[in-house]
Amino acid sequence: MAQDGQTSINIPQLIAVAVVGFLAIRWFMSKPSTPGASTSRRNTIDVSKIEQVSSVFPQLDRRSIAWDLQRNGGNVEATMERVLGGRGLESPPPSFQPNIPTPATTQNASGSTASGRKSNAPLPDLITRYNLQTRVSGKGKEPVPSEEQKRNAWSADKNARADALKKRREDMILAARRKMEEKERQA
Repeated sequence: MAQDGQTSINIPQLIAVAVVGFLAIRWFMSKPSTPGASTSRRNTIDVSKIEQVSSVFPQLDRRSIAWDLQRNGGNVEATMERVLGGRGLESPPPSFQPNIPTPATTQNASGSTASGRKSNAPLPDLITRYNLQTRVSGKGKEPVPSEEQKRNAWSADKNARADALKKRREDMILAARRKMEEKERQA
């Protein structure tokens, strides 16, 4: 029994002290080290992931993409699946202000020299690009590949398949050229 001047500690008091101590330690450990660390950590999203989604779906707002990527842990596939599924992306709250560069600044920084080249030099046609001048006669009457050549196009050899696919690409380019010239003659 307890004596007049002494108090005893019982089990419910020990449990209460342990719970309060656990919560205090957990709260202390979860505090950010600097005042702005929690907001910058939450709003920082990998720009390359935003670019991936934006390049596939240019009609989407980059801020909405960043919001969805933050909500699903940066999973690009989940964001794309949500858009392809027809569900769309939720509008981010007004307090969500991610630090993402605008597309105009990224294009100007990386594409300024490329756009200068494009405007100065015209793109070559397919005949020039794939070096098919020797197969194009002056009248546009290239030989049409036979059905037997088309059937035997696939082989076990990797190099033979690559050559067959290259020849097939060239034949398609030349066939398109013949069709276009025929349309021009009829018009």
